Amino acid sequence: MTRLIVAAGGGGDAVAAALLYTALYDDEHQAVILTYSWDRLLIDPLPGPRGADAFTGLERITQSVGAVTAKTRPVSPAGSTLPRLAAELPHTLALLDPYRGAEGITRQLEELVSCLAPVSIDLLDVGGDILARGDEPTLKSPLADALTLAACGRLDAPVRLLIAGPGLDGEIPPADLRPLFGSLVHTFTPQDVKTIDSILEWHPSEVTAMLAATARGTRGTCEVRDTGLPVPLTDEGPTLHEVDLERALNHNALARAIMPTSTLDEAEAYSRKICGFSEIDYERDKALRRKHPQPTELDPALILSRYDRFAAEARARGATHTTLRRIAETLPLDGSQLDELRQLLVSDRPERGTAPLWQVA
Repeated sequence: MTRLIVAAGGGGDAVAAALLYTALYDDEHQAVILTYSWDRLLIDPLPGPRGADAFTGLERITQSVGAVTAKTRPVSPAGSTLPRLAAELPHTLALLDPYRGAEGITRQLEELVSCLAPVSIDLLDVGGDILARGDEPTLKSPLADALTLAACGRLDAPVRLLIAGPGLDGEIPPADLRPLFGSLVHTFTPQDVKTIDSILEWHPSEVTAMLAATARGTRGTCEVRDTGLPVPLTDEGPTLHEVDLERALNHNALARAIMPTSTLDEAEAYSRKICGFSEIDYERDKALRRKHPQPTELDPALILSRYDRFAAEARARGATHTTLRRIAETLPLDGSQLDELRQLLVSDRPERGTAPLWQVA
């Protein structure tokens, strides 16, 4: 028997889905995690998500759903964290393909439900931007979550919507999310997080890193993303809440609008109309502006000097913590150098390490 967990956003939600399984289930049922391959430009130089045609070595589950395995590879120049994640997780990672819009994702879900007969279906979002109206000034990435919400709303099967780490994505303030919450399902603990410790050492997800850190008791303010967005780390960080799916759909104007879409382009057009922007347009613009550093052997003295200067500036801005991804983008470094950067910081600045975050204060 199977438990199906739909990771609403990018690869970080897939890691959180594994954490969710450990915390709530950890039983004899196999977990299948349906997830996007949608990494930021530090990892994948191509804007937007990757579909099935961007991979070799997918293992077919159903007609429209393939599983990412340790042997799966993205087609160059695309990049993806999913193959490495598949190698380290005991669960099946099924590739969510948004290029046929909400209709296509619904078809994927219907095939999985028919094939696997799951005992439960959870839709998991870390941060809570799946509950956005669409007009919030702090909203940055509504499209991925709206597509999964729309598809689950079309599905003729019971789906439980779960929100972990309210506000940790820095998009919707927790105070705006609380009126939509139903029951408190769980508060993640240090014991829960132990099961993904090794993944958090290398995986670049910032929101899941903060979810794990708050579960371990870390409090303060964490700088994230290329813009240095400050995210409060509070007692609310490790909580998990259930939200009525129909209520979420009624609240999310973009999700309602894209329910009949059959292409990603259609869904993106609705995002521009309703939210005033498309997150893929932002990635396209950033990719054009970005000067990709050539991966070379790191100069430890230079990197540590730049890191110390960045840490001092972050402290002056009021931050207590940051992420490895934020450090890499600031220095700047290539995504392939993340492991080397982490090893350097662990070795030479061990007092700063509070994995999966880094202290700057």
